[in-house]
Amino acid sequence: MQTPLRISFHGTTPTDAITTYVGARAAKLERFHDRLIGCHVVIEKPHRHKTHGDDHRVRVDLVIPGQELVVSRGGGGRKGGEDLYASIDAVFEAAQRVLAEHTRARRAS
Repeated sequence: MQTPLRISFHGTTPTDAITTYVGARAAKLERFHDRLIGCHVVIEKPHRHKTHGDDHRVRVDLVIPGQELVVSRGGGGRKGGEDLYASIDAVFEAAQRVLAEHTRARRAS
C-alpha cells in the first residue's frame, strides 16, 4: 500500500490485540489487488441497547486507482451480535472477494 493502514475506533477502546489482528488481515489484501493505494478500517460500537446486547460494526474503505471500495459488516441489531474477531474476519473476507472481482473485471476489459 502506498499509504499506511489507518484504524479508527468509535465507541470502543482500542487494544493492541485488535490493532495487530486488523493489521495482519489488511496486509493480506495486497495479494488480491496489485495497485491497492490505501486501507482505512473503522471499528465502531453503537450505544448499548438492553434488548440487543453488544453489537459492533466493522467497515473497510479501500482506495484503488480511480475508485474507493467500501465493505462493511455488523450492526444488524441482532440479539447477541457476533464476536468482534468474527466480524473482522467476515469484513476482510468480503473485501478480498470485492478486490478479486474488481481485478478480474479489470483484466477482462
